[in-house]
Amino acid sequence: MAKNLNSVVFVALAAVALLQSSVAATTYFVGDSTNWAIPPSTNTYSNWAANKTFVVGDILVFNFAQGRHVVAQVTKAGYDSCNGTGAISMQQNSPANITLQTAGELYYICSVDGHCNAGQKLAINVTGDSTGATPPSSTATPTPPSTTASPPDSSAATSLGVAGLSATFLSIALALWF
Repeated sequence: MAKNLNSVVFVALAAVALLQSSVAATTYFVGDSTNWAIPPSTNTYSNWAANKTFVVGDILVFNFAQGRHVVAQVTKAGYDSCNGTGAISMQQNSPANITLQTAGELYYICSVDGHCNAGQKLAINVTGDSTGATPPSSTATPTPPSTTASPPDSSAATSLGVAGLSATFLSIALALWF
């Protein structure tokens, strides 16, 4: 009887741990080593986003030099015209962590004069599931790159998966112990 109960507890804990690790959000460091800065080319951020699938619950981390850049979420019209007036939201403190809460196209610009026109803008498509689309490309003129500290590699997001795997092994150990 106790052995059957142990098996049931084991299966239940393993299922919960696996479910937890499968729904973990991914953390993206915008621009990777470029950070959120005036990019080396106008398509830097669209190229960065092109091979990524953004899902509701994922987190964008914008690392930038405090006081030199801003993250403004804007409409498509604001994105196209590099106009941060009437921004949906504005983050002035670095790092700016933005959790993607709704599916659809989202647009971010640096509203500091000239930065967006120099290519410091990001358009992404957020899906509610694991099928994504590529973001629109930008059409601004290039400016020399800005120097800022590099964030951890975007593979750091895998730590959430490691945590889920750790929970699975802990569940197995507890089920076998009792």
